[in-house]
Amino acid sequence: MLGAHRVTDALQRAGVKTIFSLSGNQIMPIYDACIDANIRIVHVRHEAAAVYMADAWAQLTGQIGVALVTAAPGITNCLSPVFSARLAESPILLLSGDSPISQDGMGAFQELDQIGVTEKLVKKSLRLSRSEEIDQDITSAITLALSGRPGPVHIAMPFDLLQEKVDIGKVKRRQKPCRVVQSLLQADAQEITARISRAERPLVLLGPMNNASRSPDLRKQVSERLQAPLICMESPRGLKDPSLGHFPEVLKKADLIVLVGKTLDFTLGFGRPAGMSPDAEIIVIDPDETMIERARNLLGTRLYKHAVADSDETLRSLADLASSQNRQAWLDEVDRAISNRTLKSSPEDNSDNPGPESICQAVQKILNDAADPILICDGGEFGQWAQALCQAPTRIINGLSGAIGGALCYAVAASIARPEATIVAMMGDGTAGFHSTEFETAAREKARFIAVVGNDSRWNAEYMIQMREYGSDRLYGCTLSEEARYDQLASALGAQGAFVERVDQLDEIFDSAAGNRSATCINIRMEGKAAPVF
Repeated sequence: MLGAHRVTDALQRAGVKTIFSLSGNQIMPIYDACIDANIRIVHVRHEAAAVYMADAWAQLTGQIGVALVTAAPGITNCLSPVFSARLAESPILLLSGDSPISQDGMGAFQELDQIGVTEKLVKKSLRLSRSEEIDQDITSAITLALSGRPGPVHIAMPFDLLQEKVDIGKVKRRQKPCRVVQSLLQADAQEITARISRAERPLVLLGPMNNASRSPDLRKQVSERLQAPLICMESPRGLKDPSLGHFPEVLKKADLIVLVGKTLDFTLGFGRPAGMSPDAEIIVIDPDETMIERARNLLGTRLYKHAVADSDETLRSLADLASSQNRQAWLDEVDRAISNRTLKSSPEDNSDNPGPESICQAVQKILNDAADPILICDGGEFGQWAQALCQAPTRIINGLSGAIGGALCYAVAASIARPEATIVAMMGDGTAGFHSTEFETAAREKARFIAVVGNDSRWNAEYMIQMREYGSDRLYGCTLSEEARYDQLASALGAQGAFVERVDQLDEIFDSAAGNRSATCINIRMEGKAAPVF
């Protein structure tokens, strides 16, 4: 048995059946070993796409997402989505090929200090050093990725270790990887629950790992037991997240704010009184002690209580100890505020040209009719319209990193994870350009989804910044071709495509796309608008 087989054996014992990869010399032993382990390789067209797909897989399944890339240029190509996955709190194992240990310091082909490259982006980065320890290294890495605040881990795999014969008798094996739980101390749980019970207008704020898609049942149970609203914040626009409607208004009214796994950062204005009532007390519960220390520094005496514990375990503990309360009026007020989509800007006119509102209305009809709808939102201004006006029980957005470009990759992985789901991936034309060749991956893997390209022929977020900050006479460098046909590109790569120029085409084309058993790109020439403001 070779070292490569030890890698796939460890993956197999962890329940891994699918990995996302772009091939390269140093990882071909893993490809060969995947045959014997019956592990499916979804071969992508760019290393970044492999990580985006692993991210979506982790979010949709709750399992470890695995991306496999080659050495130096392979690992550097995928750094942006690793950062995105870290902030999305997605458990990912990033495996990379590496130059041989026997050639260290000799100027080997693609020799690179990969640990130095990735260590600031992941929970842990390590390089395999002994073939008999491969199993325990991978098992430990997966356990770490799943535990605490979930996130990516990276393992570099030297080529000579993958080809080395391993003495089975010397192999150090560990138990199947599983999440290590850090529970809230009973005394802390009792004190926090008692403080919540005394509040008139409490709010519980959550991080991405406890969003409505990943923890729907737990959120519902905890909100009912605590009689307190649970709000997930996972947008880089923070309090201006369009999917949260008029949330800032009720945040200012809250007399107690409990952060459970929600980091105190720019999305909350760093906890400054401008965004919250200066009289509100704040409780912070987080699995990461450094986040507790940050809260201490930012909040000072406004920090009522802090504790180190996992967010989902904390929520269960608080629900178990909750006393009978009735804050239905407050729950209703928060729900109305978040659901409020009354625009401050003018609505679309009645012209024949599609705009983001009419597109979102057509998409929502498809989602409403689907038995298992999945909504993917990506991009700048158009992505914000999608988040504001479209809803589905399962949603993936480009997240706190603000990185764009992953939508097509998310859609491919979503189709593989849930093949019978109705998947709609919404993106601007700027976003569509990042990974458009993944339409070929989608066709080859028989992935089924609808990719909606809101095409206003510009990088609209930056265009709007120029318009707002510098004036209409200073618009420069942010336009795209009006002739670009993303639908034809998709068709040329083996998917299907449709082109829309008029509002009255939307329903018919969306209905047709929903019936397709393949990936379909709907390229919509639209009026570009600034993100919605409520």
